[in-house]
Amino acid sequence: MKRKACLVALLAAITASCGDKGEPVAPANGKPNVVPADPLTVLPEKAVAAQLGIEVVNERLVSNELRVPGRVELDERRVARIGANATGRITEVLVNRGEAVRVGQPLARIHSNELGTAQFALLKARSQVDLFERAAARAQQLYDADVIGLAELQRRENELKIGRAEVRSAANQLKVLGMTDAEIAKVVESSEIHSTFSVSSTITGVVVDRQVTRGQVVQPSDALYTVADLSSVWVVAEVPEQQSSGVAVGQSVDIEVPALPHEKLRTKLIYVDSIVHPETRTVVVRSQLDNRRGLLKPAMLATIVIEGPAEKALVIPAEAVVNENGIDHVFVEVGSGRYRLTPVKVDEEREGIRVVRSGLKEAQRIVVKGAFHLNSDRKRKELEGAT
Repeated sequence: MKRKACLVALLAAITASCGDKGEPVAPANGKPNVVPADPLTVLPEKAVAAQLGIEVVNERLVSNELRVPGRVELDERRVARIGANATGRITEVLVNRGEAVRVGQPLARIHSNELGTAQFALLKARSQVDLFERAAARAQQLYDADVIGLAELQRRENELKIGRAEVRSAANQLKVLGMTDAEIAKVVESSEIHSTFSVSSTITGVVVDRQVTRGQVVQPSDALYTVADLSSVWVVAEVPEQQSSGVAVGQSVDIEVPALPHEKLRTKLIYVDSIVHPETRTVVVRSQLDNRRGLLKPAMLATIVIEGPAEKALVIPAEAVVNENGIDHVFVEVGSGRYRLTPVKVDEEREGIRVVRSGLKEAQRIVVKGAFHLNSDRKRKELEGAT
């Protein structure tokens, strides 16, 4: 009787060990159990399999380029911030934002009591010099006639020297306030005070900023206008610290501007910052572009594509990559007609391909066409199995 029970138990154990994967098995406790199938492996239906394209993964030379988001900025070497040279009130605004201006063109007019006071000081000093000149000439005649002594003559001459110095000082003050030599000479000649002056552009370009309105009181420290020469602009970007070692001045770059999709812009890096920004952990790089056609506008978004040395790497079509739960995957052939969803690390898509950094080996066969449909079939079967 005991021998018969042992044979039955042995037969049950052999039957359990030879059972197909995924089939119910009778365990020792008598309750049914199921060995789960691999949810990442799929045997596609014939209709899905007919749509698949399979290729062998191989290495090839690829350009090692770095794509960095950037923006178009003013060429700061071609920007002038223009203000008033004297405190005063804006009486007239002559130019608005966006208008083209030339060198010396008036931008606004200002009435300034400070300017009038400085002109009065010049006229007063010039009048004193006239008196001192006549007094010195008279003293020279009296000295020659032995009427006065040498000390008196020297005192008159010193007064004349001081008066002339005061004239020069008053004229220099007017230059500081923005008056030219011709305008100063006109004041002296006419003896008239002009308390209104113009704020003029110092370069030829476009007014990109205006900070004045009529009636506004302005100080010499105020920037009233910003004029920029837009015939040349900068494209500035920030390269991540980890990739900054491969960037250098003189490196060739391509500039992609979404607003100008059909423009091919190629230039070189003219500046690479020598420090890393402590907050963003990036290095600022800059390139320069000719903009005589006026197509590029400050604040436009751009992408700097920096060329690097070519390297050998595994390359797969971008269509082969399936994103599952935020992770990139490909289907690797693991048997006849069976494919397994395998996680990989790949670079961003470039011209329809993606460089594989990890997860695949050379000579492996992967699904390069129909991966999306294959993954949908896998999910369906996984859901049916769970149900």
